[in-house]
This record gives sequence, C-alpha cells and structure tokens, in this order.
Amino acid sequence: MLRDGRLRVVTYNVHKCVGLDRRTRPARIAAVLREMDADVIALQEVVNVETPASREAHQARFIADELGYEFRIGENRKHKGGAYGNVVLTRLPVAHCQNYDITWRWQERRGALRVDVKVGGERVVHVFNIHLGTAYIERRHQGRRLVSDAVLRDPQLSGPRVVLGDFNEWTHGLASRLLSEELCSADLSRHLRTRRTYPGPLPLVHLDHIYYDDRALKLERLTLHRSRLALVASDHLPLAADFRLATSD
Repeated sequence: MLRDGRLRVVTYNVHKCVGLDRRTRPARIAAVLREMDADVIALQEVVNVETPASREAHQARFIADELGYEFRIGENRKHKGGAYGNVVLTRLPVAHCQNYDITWRWQERRGALRVDVKVGGERVVHVFNIHLGTAYIERRHQGRRLVSDAVLRDPQLSGPRVVLGDFNEWTHGLASRLLSEELCSADLSRHLRTRRTYPGPLPLVHLDHIYYDDRALKLERLTLHRSRLALVASDHLPLAADFRLATSD
C-alpha cells in the first residue's frame, strides 16, 4: 500500500532499452528505476520477445522481475516478433487493465494503456500511459480520442486520473490544450529550472508530460532524474511526480 498517503509516479521513454552508447541494456534501465523508488512507472517503447535464449529479450518482464513489481503490457504492434508498446510497472495491486487504440489512419499504431492501481481499500487511481504520434494532425485526432467518453471521460471511472507519457508535442498543440482543460498539467517551471526534458544530456524540447486530477491529488514535487546512469541509459530522462492523495470522505 501507499506510504503516508503519498504516490510516486514516473514516466520514462526507454527507447527499446537502447542507450546513447547504442547498447541494448534492460538491466541498466532497471537500475535507473531502482534509484527512483516509484510506486507506478509508465514506460514507452518497450520490446517484449518470448525466447528462452535471453531473459532480457522480454524487457517488461525482466525489468519487473529485477524490481519486484507487477507489469502490464499495452501491445500496439509487433517488433522482432514480440509485443511492442507501452508498459506499466507497479508495486501496488492492479484492479483493471485496458489498452485503447488511438491510431490515426495509416500512421504507426498507437495506444493508451490504462492500469487501475489500488491505493487503499477499494480506492483506485486510473493511470493512463500515453505515447502520441509524431505527426501534427495525428496528435490532434489522438487528443480528441483521449478526451472522450470512451477513454478519460468514461463514466465508469471512479477514482482520480493520472495521464503521463511521451506526447511528442513540443509546442502547446491541441492534444496538450484538451488535456489541460480536462486535467491539471504538472508545470515543470514551478518545480524545475527548465521546461525542457528531451534529449537527456542537453534538453531542447518538452516531450514528457504528466496530467492529473487536482481535486484528489496534490502535486508536491516534480523531478527530472539526471543521475549518471540515467544520462546514458536512454535518449529520454525519467520524469517523476510525487502526489499526496486527498483523504477520502
């Protein structure tokens, strides 16, 4: 369960676990995440190949095993014969998992992975792990799809929502505007010296975002993790948010 009503979430595009040294090292990603000690971790660009030849080929399972977490995969397409897409890792009990198709026309298949984690009793937090497309019009479609009754406004949602991931949006485009109208955006400028998150060694643009229900979640801290290991493990850096849950009535 949670520690003192606090919830730490992380978003991290792991770039298939390929570091800046061009080596594929899932163990290095696991070591970075161990440094962060998060309750819920949203990973993008994860490759999961079932093979007896290497534990590391199934990156989600390997990293989860290294950390002692559960994992859920949102498969969007095949890569090297394995499931490729978003992954959520958590040390909290999982109540529900669903992967929403947010693909636009002929573009690369994209998904929004929802994982509901139990934070005490019957209370859940709905975590949405997002990786939007690289095309401007594509992201406009995906923003509208996300802020719809089928996804974020689903009347069946009973707890606070956290939406996080790689939005591929370095300007305040429609997807960002729609999400900012629906949820509160974690403002980097209030917590960090920079508003830029990518690429890791020399950030130039803001691609990694976190949105949340501010009526039920209070953002206490936002951290861009810049350890020596993190600076080489992926082209992105992990972004962490520390929340305090409002007391239930």
